Amino acid sequence: MGPKMSADTKIAELLTELHQLIKQTQEERSRSEHNLLNIQKTHERMQTENKTSPYYRSKLRGLYTTAKADAEAECSILRHALDKIAEIKSLLEERRIAARIAGVNSNGDPPRKTMRRGVLMTLLQQSAMTLPLWIGKPGESPPPLCGATPASTDYVAKQGDKVAARVKAVEGDEQWILAEVVSYNHSTNKYEVDDIDEEGKERHTLSRRRIIPLPQWKANPETDPEALFSKDQLVLALYPQTTCFYRALIHTPPHRPQDDYSVLFEDTSYPDGYSPPLNVAQRYVVACKENKKK
Repeated sequence: MGPKMSADTKIAELLTELHQLIKQTQEERSRSEHNLLNIQKTHERMQTENKTSPYYRSKLRGLYTTAKADAEAECSILRHALDKIAEIKSLLEERRIAARIAGVNSNGDPPRKTMRRGVLMTLLQQSAMTLPLWIGKPGESPPPLCGATPASTDYVAKQGDKVAARVKAVEGDEQWILAEVVSYNHSTNKYEVDDIDEEGKERHTLSRRRIIPLPQWKANPETDPEALFSKDQLVLALYPQTTCFYRALIHTPPHRPQDDYSVLFEDTSYPDGYSPPLNVAQRYVVACKENKKK
């Protein structure tokens, strides 16, 4: 019971801190609003009088300096709040993994029932929506695993991370599935992963080249368009309402941070070989490793 309690207590503490930070943000915002109004009024006065006197120039310089400091203070509180959210998410994830391991190890219990399809689909959708947006500082480049930016070559996915995994299907065909990392063996360079769809049933041992880590941040099209796949790029995308990745072409990249990709899946039942455009969240679109047609 000990570790679970401490995780719960820690989460409760972090939520209280987060609540405080949100209140502080509001206070900062109200404070800076007064100053922004002042800037606006000064500009209006200058236009009415139709002159830029040294008095107005130095007054504006002072107001703008304050406005910049206010914005930086608010920004730092917001970043602090984002760190708290990330910490809460990782504690919840640790707790989920611990519960799963405990479930696997309690031999007396009957095997857990598989999650209902609809429930699983809702969870996948939520997971895509809550993927954090990368917000860099001015001039900062998006890190690996932000949007289309691949993982670094020596990257090892952590326990609980979601990945695209290439497995042998029943008929001996190969397919890319959505899976969760159980462990990584450094001496054999192999992953153990669980199929998302058959929780606890299907476990696969796979080499590193059969694993593609999913993005850990959404890329912002307004500030980091280069961290997104571009039109006509070949990708692997999770087919809507399934847990399998298929080859697709990017039809249109997201326009706003909350938007999905629009993709055309390879589909021989259509005359041009592609499906009509379908929406797939940033979290479930990764670079295609094999370029040859099956």
